[in-house]
Amino acid sequence: MYPLLSLSPAAPGTPVRPAPSPARASAAFRPELQGLRALAVVLVMAYHVWFGRVSGGVDVFLMLSAFFLTGAFVRRVEAGRPLALVSYWLNVFRRLLPAAVVVLLAVIAASMALLPKARWSSIMEQITASLFYQQNWQLARDSVDYYATDHATASPLQHFWSLSIQGQIFILWPLVMAGGLLLWKTLRARFPALGYRAVMGALFSAVFAVSLAYSIGTTASRQEWAYFDTGARLWEFALGSLVAIALPLLERIPRWVGVPMGWGGLAAILACGMVLQVEQQFPGYLALWPTMAAAAVILAPASPWGVQRLLALPALGWLGNVSYALYLWHWPVMVFFLVESGSQDISLGAGLGLMLLSLLLAWGTTRLVESPLRSWQWLSAKRRRAGLGIAVLVAVVLVPLNGWEHQVSAEESRAAAQVPYDNPGAAALKPGSAPAPDPQAVMIPLTSKLDEQWSNFGEDCAGEWAPEDDVIEYCQQGGVPDAEKTILLVGDSHAQHWSGAVDVMAQKHGWRWILLTKPSCRFGGPSVTRGEECGAFNQAASDYVLGRKPDAVITVGTFTALGPDAEGRTPGEQEHVVPDYEAGIRPFLDAGIPVVGLRDTPRFVLSPPECVDRFGAESEKCSAPESELMAESSPLDALAAGGTLGENFSTMDLTDLLCPEGTCRPAIGNVLVYMDQSHLTGVYARSTGPEFERRFLAAMDPND
Repeated sequence: MYPLLSLSPAAPGTPVRPAPSPARASAAFRPELQGLRALAVVLVMAYHVWFGRVSGGVDVFLMLSAFFLTGAFVRRVEAGRPLALVSYWLNVFRRLLPAAVVVLLAVIAASMALLPKARWSSIMEQITASLFYQQNWQLARDSVDYYATDHATASPLQHFWSLSIQGQIFILWPLVMAGGLLLWKTLRARFPALGYRAVMGALFSAVFAVSLAYSIGTTASRQEWAYFDTGARLWEFALGSLVAIALPLLERIPRWVGVPMGWGGLAAILACGMVLQVEQQFPGYLALWPTMAAAAVILAPASPWGVQRLLALPALGWLGNVSYALYLWHWPVMVFFLVESGSQDISLGAGLGLMLLSLLLAWGTTRLVESPLRSWQWLSAKRRRAGLGIAVLVAVVLVPLNGWEHQVSAEESRAAAQVPYDNPGAAALKPGSAPAPDPQAVMIPLTSKLDEQWSNFGEDCAGEWAPEDDVIEYCQQGGVPDAEKTILLVGDSHAQHWSGAVDVMAQKHGWRWILLTKPSCRFGGPSVTRGEECGAFNQAASDYVLGRKPDAVITVGTFTALGPDAEGRTPGEQEHVVPDYEAGIRPFLDAGIPVVGLRDTPRFVLSPPECVDRFGAESEKCSAPESELMAESSPLDALAAGGTLGENFSTMDLTDLLCPEGTCRPAIGNVLVYMDQSHLTGVYARSTGPEFERRFLAAMDPND
């Protein structure tokens, strides 16, 4: 959003020569646009700190960045000067990186000191993505990836997504300008009156139309991806470019039209975040609101009664000078405050303090780092020096980042060297089953590697077990390939995490196991509580089971809650049988296929691994009474006791393996039980294998 402060045609204090034409006049420094930046960054901060939402200010800055960039290149072509793309790119990133590097170094230090290790892996990835202007794609992948870790907690680098898009545009847009220049020179022989602005206007109009159409479609179908997608944002930059190209023609707007237009644009920018749910509805066509409002402010003519009178105030100009660094600092300062305080809301006083601290950090970064490096003539005198400066700045981040990663790797090596009885997991619940773990042994899995703990112990289904229906996107098979018996798990990720225990059992008995799963789609019959996609998957999974007739089907038959509901009921009071569960499994039972219904796992309100990192596995803060998380007895008991489902239906309640002696613990037998609020780690799930086997066999043959 704010890198433009160092890329504007003329920065504050730089002498600007009088221009002989409107096109040249548009290059003059305009303090009201500096003030617009300042006002926008205050809006962004206020909405982040107190309202937990976004204001639309990001879109204003995306549009402004293209306005300045395009205007500078068009004037360069019209003056007959070379584009000098390599020099431009080197100078751009030489100016952008210093402040960003300072913030990234601070995030590394603060993350190591304050953040739980469970979040380290994600932060490491995002530091690299932010440094190389790829953070928007990292967040886009995480936002649509159910299995991505840490999507419940804001990252201290989340705000780098917009800077990453801008960095990509600072590379792409000059190439478009250069391509337009070649096209203009080619067409000029046939159309002498054709101007460079006209050619670029046509090109950017095409970009605007195509990108806006793509943005509208993607926002409607995959808004969480579209929000970070560069392609869905290109039209905002194209709009800024079109305003810059058309500015000489539009500078003669009558004051009686332009003055109200400018004030209306400013009012629209201020109101955007209040009226629209920007984070849930943007970009799409709704992002025309803040971008068109910014265009109105840009095009508003100078007048003693115009919007410039407010936006050109010296205080706003000063704030605009540090707004790039202020944007960089405000988000991590806020995130680390929330982590350290343990609160979810920020009071008025605390928020003002955070904003003041961010402002001081921004002023210091601008004054002591950004401005000296920007004005260092030796560094910008030659391209190789500028390139060397960029390389040094990148290395300044990568060296401590690699040291941090090496520290984590050393701990991994130590954990790998331990003997099995140092981490017995669920086996520790059986008295006398194994020697006591070494008190100095490392708990596994390491919280810094929890993203590797999803239970993926099989391979893609193949041969006769490969699903014919494309609705079943995720099918795994494991155990013994040529087995005579097949166990099939079907459901969501809470069925998936038990596949580790099923794999242990199947390997012992020489069975095959199949897993059909769709995230956030609990198996059951048709229900209004399920979306269309989940209903289609469940129907396809049911057809798959009936077509192959496995020896048994395992499902998760209840739902546990994450926190108190609107009526104040606790999670334990909310546990219930999956909607239309009986209708879902009835066809299997009628076909003579045994069904075992598992009780759902407890759901913690806070992340147990993060709690363990902060307070230790034995802390009472990290445990919870079973009665607070689970119903007094399994809701499946009543379903089984009724006898209406027949003898082929049985249940399994494994809660005591997760909540021994009535207390749900984050770690058992020196093994982390949970990888997040409700999913079991692969290590712990496998440690339950022997007990899972015993109970499964008993459920299948209760008379044995």
